Amino acid sequence: MLGPVILAASRSDKMRRFISAAPGTKQVVDRFIAGETVDQVVPIVEGAADKGLEVTLDVVGEDITTPAQAEAARDAYLELIERLKVLDLGPRAEMSVKLSMFGQALENGHELALANVRPVVEAAAAIGTTVTLDAEDHTTLDSMFAIHEELRKNFPQTGCVIQSYLFRTEDDARRLAEAGSRVRIVKGAYKEPASVAYQDKAEIDKAYVRITRILMEGEGYPMIGSHDPRLIAIAQELGRQAGRKLDEYEFQMLYGIRSDEHVRLAAEGHRMRVYTAYGTDWYGYFMRRLAEKPANLLFFGRSILTKG
Repeated sequence: MLGPVILAASRSDKMRRFISAAPGTKQVVDRFIAGETVDQVVPIVEGAADKGLEVTLDVVGEDITTPAQAEAARDAYLELIERLKVLDLGPRAEMSVKLSMFGQALENGHELALANVRPVVEAAAAIGTTVTLDAEDHTTLDSMFAIHEELRKNFPQTGCVIQSYLFRTEDDARRLAEAGSRVRIVKGAYKEPASVAYQDKAEIDKAYVRITRILMEGEGYPMIGSHDPRLIAIAQELGRQAGRKLDEYEFQMLYGIRSDEHVRLAAEGHRMRVYTAYGTDWYGYFMRRLAEKPANLLFFGRSILTKG
């Protein structure tokens, strides 16, 4: 069970320093992180569009300790949106945001996060795109859902993420599967206690299927976040059973993982969106990618050994 150990390490400053300094780290980080700047990520958006793919862009960084850092995160997204506007790429690229970056964990964090994310959502709407609120650990979700509901009053296209490993998520899915909603379903990538989350992979997968069915049979727009071929095939079948056309839901996968599958699904007529992270504060995002798939950790280990 390496996943929980890696997730614990994602909160360790000592491990952050060690991994950041390791000779082979950059090679592996570059697999999952599209770049550090807007200038580096724009060609990736353009290349995805040429392949019939769409993207969702995530400016990585979660350890916000001051209001000024939260405002800087807001401004990083506003800079991104301005570049997409100039290049007329808005309709091909949405944004994913973690409210922790916008100050959610600070004093009066709920109000601060809402105040910082609102101008990002407004700017995204102005260039023909939208924002999805990423799910974080279970203690943040009531605040996230409340902010999501508030933003949808003026920007109903604002999306949110739900996680199949949490016991609460089936009820959340039923509530969210309404006309006009956009909901991304993922398994979940935070270390959660057994009191609130399934710990067994098989149970998480079963919950994923149940929740996908709820979303497909609802009136909203499901976004299937998975690299698992079996879950992808099940989602396709559930969409067919629900009478959905191929453009009435979409698949989402991470940048750098199963890239051939991105293209294959798009060629079949599916909407396929690539979750593309960039920025300098990559550590927490990178560690969760390692935790999700042990093969990624082995790849990382080999890189360190060969570069050391």
